[in-house]
Amino acid sequence: MAKEKEVDNWKHRSAGMVCSTCMFFTPKANSSGEIELGRCRRHAPTMNGWPVMKLTDWCGDHKLDEEKI
Repeated sequence: MAKEKEVDNWKHRSAGMVCSTCMFFTPKANSSGEIELGRCRRHAPTMNGWPVMKLTDWCGDHKLDEEKI
């Protein structure tokens, strides 16, 4: 009896879980108006301020903001 190919339902689950879709991410436009970076406001700021994140960065604290997808 041939074993059926197992399907990994979780394989691409986190593909869209990046900073640009997170409710804690605040985008910052550069001088030409393009958005390439932003600030993560998930946790309290450090002495250096809020962490700077790229749009494609990710973490384990991601919380989807449906208005950003």
